[in-house]
Amino acid sequence: MSRAALSGSQFRAAKFWQSLPLALLLFVTLVLPASAQEKEKLWRTLTVSGRGMESIPTTLSLVNLGVEIQGKTAQEVQQEAAKRSSAVVALLKSRNVEKLETTGIRLNPVYSYTNNVQRITGYAASNTVSFRIVTEKAGTLLDDAVKAGATQINGVSFIASDEAIAAARQVALKEATQDAQQQADAVFSALGLKSKEIVTIQVNNASAPPPPVFLRAQATKVAEDVSTPVVGGEQEVEASVTLQISY
Repeated sequence: MSRAALSGSQFRAAKFWQSLPLALLLFVTLVLPASAQEKEKLWRTLTVSGRGMESIPTTLSLVNLGVEIQGKTAQEVQQEAAKRSSAVVALLKSRNVEKLETTGIRLNPVYSYTNNVQRITGYAASNTVSFRIVTEKAGTLLDDAVKAGATQINGVSFIASDEAIAAARQVALKEATQDAQQQADAVFSALGLKSKEIVTIQVNNASAPPPPVFLRAQATKVAEDVSTPVVGGEQEVEASVTLQISY
C-alpha cells in the first residue's frame, strides 16, 4: 500500500512497528494474550492445596554407637579404641547390617584444674559408627556390640524400608490430589460455577520427615540373661499438591 493511501496516523503506526527489533516483536507476540478468551483463562482461576498422609510401620532401626577410651597417653587410648572398634565393626559385618559407616573419630586431651592452673592429665579417644538393621534383631545386636567392646549407644531411631516409603509416597500424592480436587468442587458448587480445566499442577512436598532419635545412656554392663527390648512404631509420609483450575 502506498504512503498516499494511508492516513497520517496509520503511516506513523506502520513506521513504528517496522522500526521495532525482531526480538521485541516476538516477545510481544508470545507474552500478550492473543484473545479475550485467553485473558479470561489467565484471570478466572481457583487455586487449592490438598494434603495427603499415609502411616506405615517402621521395620528398621538406625543405630549410632561407639567406643570411648580414656588413659594416660594418646597412643595408649588410640590403640585401645582402635582394637575395640575393630571388634565391634567385625561383629556388625558378621550380622550383615546395612549402610555401615564411620561417623566420627576423635582424640582429645583431658584436663584438670588445680589452683586455676590447667594441665593435661590424660587423653580420651572415641570411634563411632552408624548402621541400619531390622528392628526385631536390634536389641540382641546392641547387647552383643557392648560385649564386643562398645561403650556408648548414642541413638536409635526407627524408619520404614525404602520400598515402603516409596509406595506410601505414591498413595499420599494421590490422596493430596483428590483432596485438592474435592475442595475445588465444593467451592465451585457453592458459587454455582463450573470448572473447565486444570491450568497448573504443583507438587509441594512428598517426603517422610526424619525419624525421632531415642537416646540411651552410656553402656557399661549388660545382664547376661536379659536382651535389650527395641520396639518400633509408625512413620508418616506426607504429600501436598496445589492445583490451579480455570472456571
